[in-house]
Amino acid sequence: MRIEINLVYRTLLNLLFAISLTIACFGGVAAGQESVALCVACHGEDGISKHDTWPNLAGQDTDYLILQLKAFRDGTRKSPMMYPAVFDLSDDQIESLAAYYNQLNCAN
Repeated sequence: MRIEINLVYRTLLNLLFAISLTIACFGGVAAGQESVALCVACHGEDGISKHDTWPNLAGQDTDYLILQLKAFRDGTRKSPMMYPAVFDLSDDQIESLAAYYNQLNCAN
């Protein structure tokens, strides 16, 4: 009987964890969609750049985007074009932008 109760508790905890991750992911995507206004000028509304100078962001790995955006913001990666766009972004905003671009279909 005790094993069955532990299994039920573990199952419920796993379910709650999965639900919270889903909510956090969709929340991040929605917040990123609101913050994307500066990005679209170069990277396109759909994350597909209209010019070869700027990379496509649609479908990019979330961790990679977070790392790069933080590097631009913190000045460890130099870019006179990117720094003004990201210098005042919080970590949460960067994570939301990365989640947003990650979920875009890169085969538009």
